[in-house]
Amino acid sequence: MRSGINRRRFLRGSAGVAGACFGMPALVPSSVLGLDGAVAPSEKITVGFIGTGSHGIHWNLRAYLAQPDARILAVCDVDSNNLTKALTQVNEKYGNQDCAATKDFREVLDRKDIDAVMISTPDHWHTLMSVMAIQAGKDVQCEKPTLTIDEGKILIKRVREAGKVFQTSTEDRSLDMYHRMAQLVRNGRIGKLQRIEVILPKQPNHAGDPTPQPVPPELDYEMWLGPAPYAPYTPQRVHFNFRWIWDYSGGIICDWGTHLFDTAQWGNDTEHTGPVEITGTGTHWEGGLYNTVKDYDVTYKYANGVVMSCTPGNPSIKFIGTDGWVGNRGWRGRLEASSDEILNSVIGPDEIHLYTNPAGEHRDFLDCVKSRKDPYFPVEIGHRVATICHLGNIAIKVGRTLKWDPDQEVFPGDDEANAFLSRPMRSPWKLT
Repeated sequence: MRSGINRRRFLRGSAGVAGACFGMPALVPSSVLGLDGAVAPSEKITVGFIGTGSHGIHWNLRAYLAQPDARILAVCDVDSNNLTKALTQVNEKYGNQDCAATKDFREVLDRKDIDAVMISTPDHWHTLMSVMAIQAGKDVQCEKPTLTIDEGKILIKRVREAGKVFQTSTEDRSLDMYHRMAQLVRNGRIGKLQRIEVILPKQPNHAGDPTPQPVPPELDYEMWLGPAPYAPYTPQRVHFNFRWIWDYSGGIICDWGTHLFDTAQWGNDTEHTGPVEITGTGTHWEGGLYNTVKDYDVTYKYANGVVMSCTPGNPSIKFIGTDGWVGNRGWRGRLEASSDEILNSVIGPDEIHLYTNPAGEHRDFLDCVKSRKDPYFPVEIGHRVATICHLGNIAIKVGRTLKWDPDQEVFPGDDEANAFLSRPMRSPWKLT
């Protein structure tokens, strides 16, 4: 049974507002007409928010509330504490009580007056919710990554069949240091690219407490689990820490790899393909709740000869070529290079200019909803980046070098590795 939006109450409220308008002077505010620099309501993109945890509120919701041509009509979260925070922020911004709230995302998708959704849920929900939103006629911005490689392939198919706009949600391509880094590499400023060094953050220093506890009254835990296997509730299973549990995510390699691997793919001009060989070693959390990769050392080899390494430390990326290197140290760290000539090089008008939007992922998505063009991180490229994350995890799990066919997206003749390309969903949820 669905909880949240009471349609009868919603309709009664709407009828009351409409009835109050009869007999009143027809005074129309200039903002309704789009005057004085305001965006007319008819020109605004209506948005539903699914997932209003920390990142959903402090990054995505905040960004959308700052967009003059977006209007948030509904918020959804399985935790009523998160839901109340989001609802309060929206109503305070708009100065009314018009925003609907629900714990069931399907009620957001049922709304015919919502154009697009912003999905900020745990990874195990990303693809299923996105596909259901697309089937409901919505454009979609969804947090990264997918849960499996096969899920990503299904997502691409559904997006393209429906002709919807889909933005894989990260800010990296709008950040100057990563955009310029990729452009310098693509335009040959470091000579022929040979190696890419990717460093991801270190993991938590504890394995999590698996002791079952009563489900708190504010949480719809069954909906939080959704398509994932049933497991008893414990506080460290949900919200931020889902990242370290295999049933819901792929650990640090998926959480952070989607960021830095995207810049690597961008600079390597391999956005629509991937590596052909992967070797990974590492350990997994044991003896507690967490079971994703703990320590890791992964090497990827591409058909063009480029070798990419991935190790833990201070999140950084470095491109090394025959004539020098370019990169940065630390998340959003300043751009560095082996010479001032490379660092200060000007990209000419006839050279490669990679598409970006300095205003960020949310602005880019809204612009593309209007233009119907692909955003800067479209579904195919997001899938290929997530695939690199999954390939690293799979290589560590099987404990040997893997061959990968990026065209067919399989491990040729390797049943053990191919078994990790998909995961079953718990009934009644299914991806079609």
